[in-house]
Amino acid sequence: MRAEISFGKSLVGILFVGLAAASCTTTPKPAAAPVKAKSKQVQPAKVTFNYTTKDRDCLKRAMYFESQHSDENGYLAVGSVIMNRLTSGAYADSICGVVAQKKQFAPGVLTREVKPQAEPELATAADAILSGERHPAVKDAMFFHTAGLKFPYNNMHYVTVAGGNAFYEKRDENGTLETPPPLPSYEVAMNYVPGESMLPPQFEVLIPSDVPVPIPSPDPAATASINPMPMPAAATAIEPEPGTPIAIPTPRPAYDSVMLRPSIPANGG
Repeated sequence: MRAEISFGKSLVGILFVGLAAASCTTTPKPAAAPVKAKSKQVQPAKVTFNYTTKDRDCLKRAMYFESQHSDENGYLAVGSVIMNRLTSGAYADSICGVVAQKKQFAPGVLTREVKPQAEPELATAADAILSGERHPAVKDAMFFHTAGLKFPYNNMHYVTVAGGNAFYEKRDENGTLETPPPLPSYEVAMNYVPGESMLPPQFEVLIPSDVPVPIPSPDPAATASINPMPMPAAATAIEPEPGTPIAIPTPRPAYDSVMLRPSIPANGG
């Protein structure tokens, strides 16, 4: 009887020691790390500008004639200036309005012929500008002039030369922009509006229609009741007799006399 009890005690002791040993060698499992919720990056709202087919044509024309028919690098530089002006809020609110502003761009930029062989590269550059691409070296420049010219103004901060033009920002002696800064391209969205013109009415006459408008012949019935002004003495034409009817010619388009070449005022451009 005592032997059975002793054996039972021994068996219990062995089981206790085994369990104690097992508990000492078991490695505790690490607590699971909390899963962090992914935060969604909120994209800043873009400022949307509408443009039409005519605006795209205005952009192409300015890029072509102002870059001296150069190449894509020159096209993008001029196009970046136009977009800088558009998004700065200091100029017109449409591309055609910016390009058509008096004494800012080359004479005839909206009426002269664009060579057909330049169209493919020019169209590619214009579409790139409208899609948000900019010439990286133009930065905030809204002004340029023919490369090689010198002017005695201290606020002309030059940034690059491209397409035969020198591009510059207007900055004061502390380096601060003197003009409203343009929006960066990533904050701008260009929205195509078919069949509409964003050009202000006063600029409509500057841009020829896609379809030539026939000019009517002078009306033979239209006459003037007064004699013309006397011609200079050197002229050989014979003045008409008093009372001779004179046909009134049809007026020429207003844009023939518009000058759009950039000018630099006394304050530095």
